[in-house]
Amino acid sequence: MLINLTNHPFLQWSDEQKQAAEQFGKCVDLPFPLVDPKADKSDIDILTNQYLQKIIDLTQNENTKIVVHLMGEMSFVYTLLTKLKMHNIESVASTSERVSIKLENGEKITKFNFVRFRAYY
Repeated sequence: MLINLTNHPFLQWSDEQKQAAEQFGKCVDLPFPLVDPKADKSDIDILTNQYLQKIIDLTQNENTKIVVHLMGEMSFVYTLLTKLKMHNIESVASTSERVSIKLENGEKITKFNFVRFRAYY
């Protein structure tokens, strides 16, 4: 089972990313929280504890390996990743190629093409 804890719901993924996710079994979205930019260490600790509990609750009745796809605000990701490791819950990041096109008016369009899932070590 893959728990998708990102700002990008599974239904919006490319076909390539959906196919790569099949290796984990079913995918369940857990929307990434809004992390207050003014949050301090204590706030992040509380928020990550809440999300750790949500993940544990989601996996309570599952008889399969659980993997968390974790991408988002860096202090939240780092803190939650540390807690997931303490609970022996594997986590992965999605990798992508960045393609940028500069327009004549100076604007830039950036597209990200999914490449693979990579385990956090």
